[in-house]
Amino acid sequence: MKIKVILEPAEEGGYKVFVPSLPGCISEGDTFDEALENIREAIELYLESD
Repeated sequence: MKIKVILEPAEEGGYKVFVPSLPGCISEGDTFDEALENIREAIELYLESD
């Protein structure tokens, strides 16, 4: 499954990431890779709760 995510630099450092197709599914991370890993987990949890 492929889901589009938006990754943005955070003002305080690190990255914020969200999923436009899944309202409220957001995460963050200190590094690009950490942010992607965290949003993968957030997506899994989001989809399990439906």
